[in-house]
Amino acid sequence: MVFLVALHFLVAAASPALVRMLDRRAFLVLALVPAASFVWLLGPVSRATDGDPTYERVAWIPQIGLDLDFAVNSLSGIVALLVTGVGSLVLVYCAWYFRPKDTEIWRFSGVLTAFAGAMLGLVLADNVYVLYVFWELTTVLSFLLIGHNPERRANRRAALNALIVTTFGGLAMLVGLVGLHQLSGTARLSEILADPPEPGAAVTASIALVLVGALSKSALLPFHFWLPGAMAAPTPVSAYLHAAAMVKAGIYLVALLAPAFAETPGWRPVLIGLGVATMILGGLRALRQYDVKLLLAYGTVSQLGFLMAVVGAGTRSAAFAGLALVCAHGLFKSALFLVVGVIDRSVGTRDLRELSGLRQARPLLFVTTVVAAASMAGLPVLFGFTAKEAALAAFVDLGHDLGHPAWGLIALAGIVIGSVLTVAYSARFVWGTFADKPGVEPCRPRDFSPWFAAVPAVLAALSLVAGLAGPFLTPRLATYSDQFPPGSHEAVLTLWHGFTPALWLSILAVAAGIALFVWRRPVAAAQHAIVDRLPFPDAERAYQAVMRGVDRLAVEVTGRTQRGSLPVYLGIILVTLVVVPGTALVRAWERPEVRVSDNPLQIVVGVVMIAAAVLTVRSRRRLRAVLLLGVTGYGTSILFVAHGAPDLALTQVLVETFLLVTFVLVLRRLPPFFSDRPFNIARWWRVGLGTAVGLSVAGFAFVATNARTATPISAGWAEPAYEYGGGKNIVNVALVDIRAWDTIGELSVLVVAATGIASLIFLLTDRAGRQVRPRRVVTPDSNAWLAANLHDQRRSIVFEIVTRLVFHTVIVFSVYLMISGHNSPGGGFAGGLIAGLALMIRYLAGGREELDNAAPVDAGFVLGLGLAVAALSGLLPTLLGGGVLQSAIIDVPIPVLGELHLVTSVFFDIGVYLVVVGLALDVLRSLGSGIDAHMEDEDGGAPDPRKDQVPV
Repeated sequence: MVFLVALHFLVAAASPALVRMLDRRAFLVLALVPAASFVWLLGPVSRATDGDPTYERVAWIPQIGLDLDFAVNSLSGIVALLVTGVGSLVLVYCAWYFRPKDTEIWRFSGVLTAFAGAMLGLVLADNVYVLYVFWELTTVLSFLLIGHNPERRANRRAALNALIVTTFGGLAMLVGLVGLHQLSGTARLSEILADPPEPGAAVTASIALVLVGALSKSALLPFHFWLPGAMAAPTPVSAYLHAAAMVKAGIYLVALLAPAFAETPGWRPVLIGLGVATMILGGLRALRQYDVKLLLAYGTVSQLGFLMAVVGAGTRSAAFAGLALVCAHGLFKSALFLVVGVIDRSVGTRDLRELSGLRQARPLLFVTTVVAAASMAGLPVLFGFTAKEAALAAFVDLGHDLGHPAWGLIALAGIVIGSVLTVAYSARFVWGTFADKPGVEPCRPRDFSPWFAAVPAVLAALSLVAGLAGPFLTPRLATYSDQFPPGSHEAVLTLWHGFTPALWLSILAVAAGIALFVWRRPVAAAQHAIVDRLPFPDAERAYQAVMRGVDRLAVEVTGRTQRGSLPVYLGIILVTLVVVPGTALVRAWERPEVRVSDNPLQIVVGVVMIAAAVLTVRSRRRLRAVLLLGVTGYGTSILFVAHGAPDLALTQVLVETFLLVTFVLVLRRLPPFFSDRPFNIARWWRVGLGTAVGLSVAGFAFVATNARTATPISAGWAEPAYEYGGGKNIVNVALVDIRAWDTIGELSVLVVAATGIASLIFLLTDRAGRQVRPRRVVTPDSNAWLAANLHDQRRSIVFEIVTRLVFHTVIVFSVYLMISGHNSPGGGFAGGLIAGLALMIRYLAGGREELDNAAPVDAGFVLGLGLAVAALSGLLPTLLGGGVLQSAIIDVPIPVLGELHLVTSVFFDIGVYLVVVGLALDVLRSLGSGIDAHMEDEDGGAPDPRKDQVPV
């Protein structure tokens, strides 16, 4: 099962290449994947319907008990067959739906194939978290499919509406699933359903949240409005997602949970009530549509309400009928959507007022439509008829089975009214697409391949075959419904039950529906009059009003908080720090045990740091304040040394130096002195806030150091760091081995931050609106650098010569630190900082030209290369049978020199080294070179005295 799901995604990734080679015929190749899944599933589904489900588990994160659990049982197996079978036919249909050389099908083909895999994973998932992952994958992929043509506003709006509504429901569902996991003690759905938690408020709340997700996904009131808008998508999307796949996810989830949780308070009133209301509302809206695709869309909303009411009833006969209806609906509704696609492509319109004469021009398509629409209306001898008969019989006995006759009678009446509307809009669809309309010129459809109409014909034929195959299907569907307590009767799929109440109700629904269609003009006029005169609530308008309100609130809040003032932003952050955690600090305060120092050096360093901090805030010169601030940083490194942490001390020194130089680069664009304004209320406020923040942070430190009650986890790292990590430097081994995932994340943040900084600086715009982007220049003859320097009085010859002499030594030392960091103080981060400082010295000595001579490479390339090296060093072990980021220890004998002790995590350290060097280059070229160019531009663009420089 894992292989089948993964195969969909692998083939989806390869689909652009297939489209490039085969154009739209690539869909025929892609259809083989769900078709192969369908064939493979036949065996497990056959066993599951005989009472022998299949389970598969793949360890994912065993440390926290998170596995990839999949199951083929009677419910998931049948729905999986529907998903894969219809999915393969829709992909075949796409080969003729799209025009040759369509430039967008490379993306569409991959997304649709991936969606088929996500939907298959959803119905086979046997783990609440795996279920949620695939649930949200279908949401994201449906967003991309609905918005296939992003140039059209309708597509963008419909895709966004579907994404917001279903994501909201998905997040609510996630909370409910987590609650079920915690209450049950297991994340496996099969175990939760086999031994559900004890009823209570927590279970009720969890189930209610899960139902929010199911209702939003299956477009029930009040979330129904997103589905008709999604008809802006290409027709194959509607035929698959909105007939047989995505919208069935909510129905499937309710059917899955019903055997264990149908007795939960609120389950039946919510599902049956909203289901019946949605069925009636969708039917009424379908009768008002002129676009035949929208007619089917509102019909789908109506049918989804019917399905939800049936599967949510929670009785054995209703569960049987619900599963049968899910299959029947998937067949006839996807066939009808595909018929609309054929008509749209051959005629160019979907307006039923303009469609005329197609019955004679397309007789096969007409027969296909009549069969599928008759199944939707519940006419004999089709699958829709036998399934609807079973549903009506279940609702006839619903009041008796549940012990609430009046309540059951009301639900039955709603189902019958909805069935009347279903017959009426089914007849309206057939009449609207194929009837000869007086005064309308007959359509002249374009020719198309017979295979284009063959796919909906196959689905319609399956509706007919399934209607006749009731005795074969009944025991297989009953395997699912047998999980419920026995009811008033045992449901079966058959064409003749006798003259039962269900049959008479079915006859009533058909007769009333036909009458409603015959009198469609007065009915439509009455509908318009009622809607125009009475202020009915409109869910879509309410949604749009809420979204406008959220947008307006966001604008107002942003306008009041994002005022463009850095002091205001810092003030808000610091006040929040003092008030929120500070309040908790005061409430949790206990007199901590304080040890002043471990040796006299710490006291001396602490006094110096305090003095430097006081002098920093009293300094009027900006440069002096920065230097004094650096004293506190260097003092911290000495404290690290005193505590026996040389790695931390080395890193602190290097970072402090790096920041010091960066400050100096920025200070060139600032006045040399701070403001000399007198102390007013605002300045006193800042002093008070700074004091409060300092006291709060000191309090946090005191409380944190006394809050430990258990032995630190790092106490046991020494032995595994050497045995498994192959290094004696525990800090470095922790960074590149024990917590390598954290380091990967930190590297990614560094790359993003560097890119953002460079973008902000490089895209500075002067007052004239011209962009200032510094050019990288190099000296073509490296031997001419000294002579060229004689003409530039701003540069120091001695400084530049010394810099050139020591530069390479410093770079070699940085590489040494990187390689030796596994056993000695150092590592990729420290080595990268040393190399970055070497580049800074080159820049300070000779400006951006000297920097570019030292590193004639783009900073972005170095950043990307470092991140790639780190990622590849983590992935390569998986090719050798290991885990991600797993390291290996290799001892290589070298003649004369001895034995090389090599740990493969050194390659991860190389990636860290390159990222830090790239960050240094980015800072120097943005804050350094960018500011230089800006200053030269302000000075009038004076030419550089070095005439032999060329831009690169």
